Order: sequence, then structure tokens, then C-alpha cells
Amino acid sequence: MNSLSLFAFLCAISAHSVAVTANSVAYPSIPSVDTDECSLRGGGDGVLVPPRREVYEEGRIFDISHRYNPEMPVWDSTEGLGKHFLWLEKSMKNGSRANNSVMKLGVHTGTHVDAPGHFFDNYFDAGFDVDSLDLTLLNGLALLVDVPRDKNITAEIMKLLNIPRGVRRVLFRTLNTDRRLMFKKEFDTSYVGFKEDGAKWLVENTDIKLVGVDYLSVAAYDHSIPSHVAFLESREIILVEGLKLDDVPAGIYTLNCLPLRLVGSEASPIRCMLIR
Repeated sequence: MNSLSLFAFLCAISAHSVAVTANSVAYPSIPSVDTDECSLRGGGDGVLVPPRREVYEEGRIFDISHRYNPEMPVWDSTEGLGKHFLWLEKSMKNGSRANNSVMKLGVHTGTHVDAPGHFFDNYFDAGFDVDSLDLTLLNGLALLVDVPRDKNITAEIMKLLNIPRGVRRVLFRTLNTDRRLMFKKEFDTSYVGFKEDGAKWLVENTDIKLVGVDYLSVAAYDHSIPSHVAFLESREIILVEGLKLDDVPAGIYTLNCLPLRLVGSEASPIRCMLIR
């Protein structure tokens, strides 16, 4: 098989693998970036187009991390992440031997994980950072549940969800996903999160050690401090925030999440996926 035939064959496979997600409502295309074309640069109008996927192997693997882009919301900001968080410091077009980009953003940006030092200064000083988090909790069987759509997560809602003992990782899909808040650059204080009583009920009445949510904070805006304190005080619960749970069927999956090993940091961007 010559190189052009091989390339055409690979393009056909790629097109088939992304057909279930191309330009869907849940996974919008990136203007001037996403396309379903696949061709070679050089000669005529041919261009190279990188594949961008959200779902792999026809729905067996779901990428539940958000892309970092200028429109991504940032805590208490109306402007979003902005276009200056990533720049090409050294460019081959300007004579450099290679392209080298630089990134600057807060560690609580996008899909990320919180460590105990986020709301406890003594834990921060003692070194309970993201590098100290237990990878066995960040990886393993997880339950994706749907929360009643017009409710914050209170003790009453937790009782209603009736999550059985023995379940250690739960991802809570809420009205935030329906409202597509993570796709809107202006921070929205009306997002759904845990009220203090809901956080305490989870800590005291379940075996859950990983809590995942679909906006920038696990805690409702007006309960930001007490809910975080309830979750993080024991240093046994890991919080994963800003998950992308659009169009993922509720149920049991294998969860894989890996934070950066940022020594001394109370949070880190994280890449998460669900596998059937």
C-alpha cells in the first residue's frame, strides 16, 4: 500500500470513529479548527486537519475533560480565560528551530482537582498538595448519577439519590450540564452545587471518597466555604470539578483521572475519561 492509499485508509477509519460526535450539540466544533475533512497539505487546496474527538471506540471511551480555550469560564470573572493564557514564545516562522509555547493559568481553571490545602492553611503548610493525592481514588469504578434538575445538592437530595454503601466514586450531573455553563465565558453564580448539609450528609452516611461535579466548584456559590470544609477536613475525599458530562449515559464506568504533579499546589488541571 503506497503512502497516499494508506493515508486515505486512515482517514476513513478516523472519520468513522468520530461520526457519532461530529458537530453535535454536546460537543460543538471549534470555529476554524474542527472539520470532518481529511487531506494532505501540498498541491492544490489540500490541508492537514487534526482529528479532535470526545468519544472513542463508538462510545466505549468518553473524554470528560473540557478543552482549554479563550471562552472557558473562570471563577468570578465575566471575561473568561481570554486569549492570552497560551502563547507561542518561540516560533519556527520567526527562525526558531522548533515551536515552543508557554501557558499561564490558575490551577483551578477548567476541569481540575482540589487537594485538602485548598481550604485548610495548616494542610497547605504541611504539604497536602495535589502530588500527595491517592491515585487509587482517582482511578477505578465510578457511578455517574443525575441530580434532580431544579435542585442544589442538599441532604434531602442525597437521601433521594439513594447511593448504596460501597460506592467510592460518584460523578453528579446537574442542571449545570443542561445549561451548558462550562461553555459560557461569563461566570454564573446560580450554578448548582452542594449545600453544607448535603456535603455533611455525604461525608457521614456514604463511602464516597471521590466527588465529581459539572461546574467550577463542588459547593453552591453561597455555601462555598462550609461545603468545601465539610468535604476536605478529613483529607479522605478528593474533589474533581468542571467535568464535561454531556451526552454520557448515567451508569457505572471505569474512571481514569490524572492530575499534574504540582508540588506545593492545592489544585491541578486534570484529564479525566470514562470507560465502559
